[in-house]
Amino acid sequence: MRLLVKGQPQGREIVSVTPQSAGWKFVGFAAYRLAAEERIRFDTAEREICIVVLRGVVSVQTGDHSWKEIGERDSVFDQVSPYSVYVPHHHAVTITAHKDAEIAVCSAPGNSDLDARLIEPAMTTRSVRGRGSNTRYVCDILPQTAAADHLLVVEVVTPAGHSSSYPPHKHDTDNLPQESFLEETYYHRLNPPQGFAFQRVYTDDRALDEAMAVENHDVVMVPRGYHPVVAPHGYDSYYLNVMAGPKREWHFKNDPAHEWMLQR
Repeated sequence: MRLLVKGQPQGREIVSVTPQSAGWKFVGFAAYRLAAEERIRFDTAEREICIVVLRGVVSVQTGDHSWKEIGERDSVFDQVSPYSVYVPHHHAVTITAHKDAEIAVCSAPGNSDLDARLIEPAMTTRSVRGRGSNTRYVCDILPQTAAADHLLVVEVVTPAGHSSSYPPHKHDTDNLPQESFLEETYYHRLNPPQGFAFQRVYTDDRALDEAMAVENHDVVMVPRGYHPVVAPHGYDSYYLNVMAGPKREWHFKNDPAHEWMLQR
């Protein structure tokens, strides 16, 4: 499965995807688990980043900015939005955990002199998408209406037995305003954690067609094609999406074979 990156069950680095490892140009993603008082440092170099506090409490320092003890979730499945921090290119960053924590570092090329900023839960947009067994719960962390160069970040919780990113849609063609080209990663979490979900990535001509069983902490890379997710009975699904492309707009095309269900 060349699109599936397995998460590590132990150690600080859970999973990492770089443009080099993915064989694409824009999206980078990493997730880390930090013990209380553990610290991680890095430089954003030529990239902008969005740090998402998935669970736990951390402090973030970059340049003249310092945000102390941010984060209030014990689980990504808590019904509250995360704290996040946006950091532009050419910044040194230090993250310190104050209790056991899990953080995501989402990245894309950066070139603007934007200010680093805290994204508080109240600044995110929560919505319900779909209906019936296609219902899922969306939190826009860094949408296209917020300042950034290329990066888009959103998290989704899908109840057990439901479908998500469904009907299947794609955004792999630079054809605005009908469709935009965006690479994407899915960082999966399951509740209870021993569960699994299914994700398929496929193109119209089936030149790309992979169906994957994803487990807790796995990443699925979506370079192109449709990419639906299904959560089996008994296991709620969470995923954090990172998208980026040449233009910072999200316009997608549904698979025509399955678009009929939107008319029901």
